[in-house]
Amino acid sequence: MKRIQHNGPLVIGGGLAGLSAALEAAPAPVLVVSPAPLLQAASSAWAQGGVAAALSPADAPALHLKDTEIAGAGLVDRNAAQALTDDGRATVEWLASLGAPFDREADGGFSVSREAAHSMARVARVGGDGAGRAILSALIATARAADHITVWEDGRLVGLLQDETGRVRGAVIERADGPVEVEASAVVLATGGAGGLFGATTTPAALLGEGLALAYLAGAEIRDPEFVQFHPTAIDVGLDPMPLATEALRGEGARLIDRHGEFLLGPAADADLAPRDVVARAVHQARADGRGAFLDARTAIHHFETEFPAVFASCMAAGLDPRVEPIPVAAAAHYHMGGIAADPEGRTTVAGLYAVGECAATGVHGANRLASNSLLEAAAFGRRTGRAAAGDVGGSGDSKRTTPVVGHLSAEDLLTLRRAMSAEAGVVRDAAGLTRLLALIARLEASEGSALPLVTARLIAEAALARHESRGGHYRSDYPETASKAVHTRLRRRALAMAAQ
Repeated sequence: MKRIQHNGPLVIGGGLAGLSAALEAAPAPVLVVSPAPLLQAASSAWAQGGVAAALSPADAPALHLKDTEIAGAGLVDRNAAQALTDDGRATVEWLASLGAPFDREADGGFSVSREAAHSMARVARVGGDGAGRAILSALIATARAADHITVWEDGRLVGLLQDETGRVRGAVIERADGPVEVEASAVVLATGGAGGLFGATTTPAALLGEGLALAYLAGAEIRDPEFVQFHPTAIDVGLDPMPLATEALRGEGARLIDRHGEFLLGPAADADLAPRDVVARAVHQARADGRGAFLDARTAIHHFETEFPAVFASCMAAGLDPRVEPIPVAAAAHYHMGGIAADPEGRTTVAGLYAVGECAATGVHGANRLASNSLLEAAAFGRRTGRAAAGDVGGSGDSKRTTPVVGHLSAEDLLTLRRAMSAEAGVVRDAAGLTRLLALIARLEASEGSALPLVTARLIAEAALARHESRGGHYRSDYPETASKAVHTRLRRRALAMAAQ
């Protein structure tokens, strides 16, 4: 196998988290590896809402922190969340300095909107619903112009290199002309989430939690994998992945109704801005009852095509005019709060291995991510991680390949797994369904081997089965109450433990 020596950080992932890390690692040389051309493979490019930060005179990082902790349902790491919210304004200003065209007020200040579970308007947007793509485009242009960054846009992570002490020394990258072992001073995983494991998802279907699985196999701690956030307003027009109807629509007054025109969450003006898990269950139940679920924006949004062009285009492409008819919606996998345990500088429990963005569990999201905190975390902690990884020289050591991953899921088996994940580990879970899911995963493992998507699916299902309560994005119909004490799930290899916070 071809082997190269890279004298700097190796960043796996070309989304907002990975590129923020790469830019801030300067002047250290950085190799960025993406499985597809930049902007095509990153869920951050699909984000519609924006970047949450205390930007208005009435707001403050302490208020943002409070809302983050409330949404996280007892599992937020206060120190990490404070670091995030304190970095809010500086992060937005940094992104703006790179060319991110945030919406502005007449006085030049950032225009902000309100989203679910925020006590006030604090989400900086771009063109109504185009924040993710616009912000990432600015970072891509900056990264391509940076002398210290090299980008491979045809590389898929298939293994990690470790020395005899367990320290990560590089990675195995599959390219068009074959695999390459890349030795590096540090490896930064910015591989995104696991939404593609679910049949109903708003994320790129290629995001199967493979970075998380490889970190687990390398000995890293995985924290709270059962906590998956389901977005309540995925547009239900038969597409995979499902287009997203941003929460900002409800922030502007759009309402969730059933086919009879009745409010799903009651008539109060802010009822539809409850935490996402509450809204997602209401949408799920309305559909299960046969009443259907729809987002009615007909009177709230006056210039749909210019205020929310991405949502408008998705609807019109499906033959649906949201100006004259309600949008059919469903709850779909949207964000993974759990992931590779990491601190705000991206350090994991394995030396030489860093994780940032959705694949990481830094503690800022707890059991239920506060809307638009994800882009903030990707950029703010991405910058911190890049600086930390650049300073990690790691000494010398002989590297070796981790235990080879055996197995590859066929398209048919992956579809079977995705359908089962949405049915049994979706918005509403119970022991019977999770047990059926684990039995299916075992059958697929027996026939296909330990394919990486199966590793991550098993971690999610086992942790969900072991958590005998409902908290945040994890709802058990057989354990509907929230336990009096909030505890984390911590996993290493096949040891599953619930540890006090």
